[in-house]
Amino acid sequence: MAGGGNAGDTSTGPAPGRWLAGFGPGLLVAATGVGAGDLLTAGLAGSELGMVILWVPLLGAALKWVLNEGLARWQLATGTTLMQGWDAHLGRPFRWFFGAYLVLWAFVVGGALISACGVAGSALIPLGDDETGRIVWGVVHSVIGLLLVRRGGFARFETIMSVSVALLFLTVTATAIVLLVAGPSADTAPTLAGLVSPSFPETANARAWLLGVLGGVGGTVTLLSYGYWIREHGRTDPTGLATCRRDLAVCYALTGFFGAAMIVIGSQVTLTGSGSRVALELGDRLGEIVGPAGRMVFLLGFWAAVFSSLVGVWQGVPYLFADFFTRGQAARTASPVYRRVQIALALVPLPLLAGTVRAVQLTYTVLGALFMPLLAATLLVLNNRRRLVGPQRNGLVVNALLVFTLALFAVIGWDQLLDSLG
Repeated sequence: MAGGGNAGDTSTGPAPGRWLAGFGPGLLVAATGVGAGDLLTAGLAGSELGMVILWVPLLGAALKWVLNEGLARWQLATGTTLMQGWDAHLGRPFRWFFGAYLVLWAFVVGGALISACGVAGSALIPLGDDETGRIVWGVVHSVIGLLLVRRGGFARFETIMSVSVALLFLTVTATAIVLLVAGPSADTAPTLAGLVSPSFPETANARAWLLGVLGGVGGTVTLLSYGYWIREHGRTDPTGLATCRRDLAVCYALTGFFGAAMIVIGSQVTLTGSGSRVALELGDRLGEIVGPAGRMVFLLGFWAAVFSSLVGVWQGVPYLFADFFTRGQAARTASPVYRRVQIALALVPLPLLAGTVRAVQLTYTVLGALFMPLLAATLLVLNNRRRLVGPQRNGLVVNALLVFTLALFAVIGWDQLLDSLG
């Protein structure tokens, strides 16, 4: 798929010498993976448990690095995407199982992102009552996101996402710093303790919060988009692996930092809400502490998080469908499947706006959590076959981390599934 720009896009990838040429795909993963769910889960966990759990998002980000590095290593060693590897080596039943899962996940994640964008837009610019504002702004964001990724080309898509990451970084960091200095329980000692001396809070629901933060950091199915984005950057063989490892390190350093900053923010306020609407409650609490400007800064960062996730999904997830239906052919943004799925993602989930924010977010979280052990297991199977990946096979440390990740995310998925049924 070298190249593969949108129809009307005259560029085939990033211009030589651009500052983000070496980090572009990682920034795309960060912007797409840092969404409403993981930020707000971290904020609620901070409110519930305090800053002693600052180590949790950092651990979660490190484990996601292991998974994404394995995905990139497979693709660069074999010249095929991980989905093509599943198709060729795990059999037709697995292929159709994942295809059905992908359709359901895309529908639910589309609805969750549209709803979250509606909440964020309504918080910044209210339109009538809350529900009306959420629906109107949700539709507006979905359509604008579709137009941006269809008309702008890959280079402009990267620029939009990089600006979103910068905006999110600045707003969340500024909010966390202000609260550490001027918050109701301002003290940097707990912050340092939560980083250098990991501990496990002894409260009834601590395990659930820790697992939720671990599972939410850095995205789920959207990790697969990384393979297509590195192709847009011309990384097609093992010589690109070192660059992938560096840009993934930047990506997950940022996502771990965002999660830790949200724990700091949550630790300074008392939150009782759920779903994306907890962002409004958090904004109101910040307004009481640091004034209206603090509220607006945080809500702007929240908007950047959810809208960049939406744009990233609208651009990245159609690759997966194009890959699934073309079976071994290069997934291209100009292909009919890619473009039809892009439209479907933006329009088909719109009826979910009529549902509750909590129900949509919960379904999205459960489906995402179930994917992580699946990814870890298949990387253990495929990346340990020397005849497939040659010298790029897993080492002992990587295998140990993958086994740990498989076990951990299996527990997370099981917990979230039980919670949803309860």
